[in-house]
Amino acid sequence: MLIYTPNITSRFRYILDYFNEKLLWQAELTDDPEYFASYKNQKLNYSDERIDAAEFYIKSSGLLHETGLRKQFIECFEWNDVKAFYQSDDDFGFDIFSAVFYLITRYEEYLEHEPDEYGRYAHWNSLAWKEGFMHQPVVDIWMQKFAKQLHKKFSIFNFQFSVFRFLPTYDIDIAWSYKHKGFWRSITASIRQPKTISQRLKVLRGKEKDPFDSYEWMNELHSKHELKPVYFFLLAEENSRYDKNILPKQKALQQLVYSTSQQYSVGLHPSTKSNVIKELLVKEKQTLETISKKKITQTRYHYILFHLPHSYRELINAGFTDDYSMGYGAVNGFRASTSHSFLWYDLEKEESTLLRIHPFAFMEANSFYELQQTAQEALNEMMHLCNEVKKVNGTFISIFHNHFFGTDPMFKGWKEMYEEFLNVTAPMAEPLSNESAK
Repeated sequence: MLIYTPNITSRFRYILDYFNEKLLWQAELTDDPEYFASYKNQKLNYSDERIDAAEFYIKSSGLLHETGLRKQFIECFEWNDVKAFYQSDDDFGFDIFSAVFYLITRYEEYLEHEPDEYGRYAHWNSLAWKEGFMHQPVVDIWMQKFAKQLHKKFSIFNFQFSVFRFLPTYDIDIAWSYKHKGFWRSITASIRQPKTISQRLKVLRGKEKDPFDSYEWMNELHSKHELKPVYFFLLAEENSRYDKNILPKQKALQQLVYSTSQQYSVGLHPSTKSNVIKELLVKEKQTLETISKKKITQTRYHYILFHLPHSYRELINAGFTDDYSMGYGAVNGFRASTSHSFLWYDLEKEESTLLRIHPFAFMEANSFYELQQTAQEALNEMMHLCNEVKKVNGTFISIFHNHFFGTDPMFKGWKEMYEEFLNVTAPMAEPLSNESAK
């Protein structure tokens, strides 16, 4: 496939690389209209006007030929049973290259917006939320339709899509409810919650299992379904308002981290304090590497608290290669409108990076705390999102926390909910670990 555009920008090179990766095609790029006109094989024209009848023509909206950031005046419309924007009079119906670029680069997050109570980019600012396609991976849907249109134009054009995959991930930010918290922390907690004293004493005396200790059950589940999960550990050196895990100096947490790393892939769950005190990110990464005795390259921000572009730059500088934070900390759905991983593009610097972003679609904490759903309601939403991913042969990434699988009455039914989901989904999916994630 030869692709013509009059101005080859870093933005267009980036989006072409994305299409090359997802469609497994090899596209040659040219800015020479005469060479393009004389080309006799499959070709695509991305410009302001048609060149000849043999081409597949997509009219440029101009976004990929710009530099810098400006407010985009976007008007969505119904297109082949899905929402789209940057409508155009061409062979496809809209500028798919610019639309994909706008969504996966998170262009809108660089613009002025209203943050939520934690200072995060809030979902209600997003185009997907306003236009009602948060629960659809529209980028993936467009890509499938685009490939079919190309095949219709050029019958010899072959394209391939990945298979449906499922990747379970876990955030371990409160490893135990009562155990290993130290004398004074246990005393303070008992004073604040006197009703827990009896159970707390039973747990501390070894007569009862800690309510948040679900690790053995999780291991059995992974073995049963042949799953390859990723665990993210919070290793803040001191507790704060949002960083409440057992401290990493505790041998029990070290043993949990090490034993987990011997069976599964592990990553860092950077503390909320690391957003303010930058050197903590590297320090926590080093702590996890020391305990696990493995090189750590994966991460997901605690509370999904990150800001573009600065947080991702910090990850790159610290040596991370894969981030799993791309989702919302209040609602479930597709923040970047895709279920596939992609390389991050720094819009301020106008350059591609090697940081791979793995978007998640569902987090049980959103369902429980923010949406106040029952376990059954959350299961229904989770199955809907997963089915949307199946339709586009994407990767469904979920987030759960160990305490939802324990014996705390507050989370009754969630363990069974997850088991039911896996019984349906796991047999249909190809297991995915970070080493094969794309």
